[in-house]
Amino acid sequence: MKRRTFIHQSLAASAAAFTPFPYHLYGGNVKKFATDKIPLGNTGIKVTRLAMGTGTNGVGGSSNQTRKLGVKGLGDLLHMAFDNGVSFWDSADQYGSHGHLKQGLKYVKREDVVILSKTHATSAKEMKADLDRFRQEIGTDYIDIILLHAITNGNWPRVKEAAMEVLSEAREEGIIRAHGVSCHSLEALETAADTEWVQVDLARYNQASVAMDGKYDVVRPVLEKMKAAGKGIIGMKILGAGRLSDRVDESLTFALNQPFIDCFTIGQESADQHLDLLKRIPSASTRG
Repeated sequence: MKRRTFIHQSLAASAAAFTPFPYHLYGGNVKKFATDKIPLGNTGIKVTRLAMGTGTNGVGGSSNQTRKLGVKGLGDLLHMAFDNGVSFWDSADQYGSHGHLKQGLKYVKREDVVILSKTHATSAKEMKADLDRFRQEIGTDYIDIILLHAITNGNWPRVKEAAMEVLSEAREEGIIRAHGVSCHSLEALETAADTEWVQVDLARYNQASVAMDGKYDVVRPVLEKMKAAGKGIIGMKILGAGRLSDRVDESLTFALNQPFIDCFTIGQESADQHLDLLKRIPSASTRG
């Protein structure tokens, strides 16, 4: 890269970083709360607007939550969130947080919470084994939502066809209530929008296009298409995988006033973080 080009790009990035967020363009007229119950697309499932994410830096069967809090600590945080009206728990095999959800269920009736988990299974055998193991680890007869995790291949319906068939059968049998995908590329997201099997999509979306599948104005029409088709859309990376932690209010304002996002998940690692979000969300929803 030529030095002049580099300088111009650096100056543009710096200017963008200091440009005030246009709250007046995104602030809503209706106050929204983390505890609002929202229909998740056409699934028939109602979830709280905020989900308790358990997978911050989740990889290899652990996450910040599981590493820092342990089984009892995270279970207690989930219980606390439930007592505060947040009853949507977001987990995954990759996070190693199933046992922590089981701990939370010691204090909460199973039917009073919505549980989401994610799988990397591809074959029918893998998917059946995951469904059995996940339910045993969580201590439940059913899981509300199962997603194919971190999909990047634009041809994923063909690659994951066997696993998808197992999930369809599991939904008919009441083992799960809905199925879908967690997308990590624009190609995968576009395919999800065109795939009838997808009932729920976990989509990366924030005002800075950080840790996303593309610029937000490129991703937006894909999510609008999903919404029009009746798919449930759960926003993730609302805070850009932590890179927007110094811009929480604008990130919340942006996410809360996207009409195609039903709800969103944010990884919370402490009671203080949880209580802070409960306080910020109503104010951010109408900030203009």
